[in-house]
Amino acid sequence: MTVHFIGAGPGAPDLITVRGLRLIESCPVCLYAGSLVPEAIVAAAPEGARVLDTAPMHLDEIVAEMERAHGAGLDVARVHSGDPSLYGAIAEQMRRLDALAIPYDVTPGVPAFAAAAAALATELTIPEVCQTVILTRTAMKSSSMPEGEDLATLGRSGATLAIHLSVRNIAHIQRELTPLPAYGPDCPSIVAYRVGWPDEAFIRGTLSDIHTKIREAKLTRTALIFVGRALGARDFVDSALYDAAHVHVLRPKRGIKAP
Repeated sequence: MTVHFIGAGPGAPDLITVRGLRLIESCPVCLYAGSLVPEAIVAAAPEGARVLDTAPMHLDEIVAEMERAHGAGLDVARVHSGDPSLYGAIAEQMRRLDALAIPYDVTPGVPAFAAAAAALATELTIPEVCQTVILTRTAMKSSSMPEGEDLATLGRSGATLAIHLSVRNIAHIQRELTPLPAYGPDCPSIVAYRVGWPDEAFIRGTLSDIHTKIREAKLTRTALIFVGRALGARDFVDSALYDAAHVHVLRPKRGIKAP
């Protein structure tokens, strides 16, 4: 028996991995985070499977279901949104399973930031503009941010920021990032709302006006905030990857065979 932690992707049922879907199809027990995982994904569970939405459940209740399945020798599909390694709250579940000697594994999923970038047809790393992406959040009702991970500190990098779980904290994000040289009031900002769902929406702006635009759209949850110069980059150098003068083992200099 194994508990399979599965990343369902950002919302669209066809963005789940083949491995993740096959596990759901084979597990007689399916526990899914119903607030963010669409029912269409867990509809693939086998006929007669025990399928539970864990949104109204607490940790003890969730683990008790896993323990019950373990006692019966039944595999469990534990389905999380996006990729479970990012804000998936799987570490605490795995710690409990370790204590109970219940085996588990993890199947990755398409993270929201990657799905949003794809929907926007945007590259988050642009040559000589930005080569770093920082995935972070701000402190609200959830656990506090560790020392040194505040936006003012992270923003010194000038990286493309993908800020999760923080749409209601947009005023704080503006205050922290606007004074930083790498960003400033005209820095491009994009809010991605419910990426991969039928009501997916994107709000484009700058640090100076994104707060107003979010308020007008009445967004309060399920949104990802991007901030960074790469988002609006147009006049940039081509990367060396496909440069005709760039020689590497798979594209040797003409007239010279690769070793």
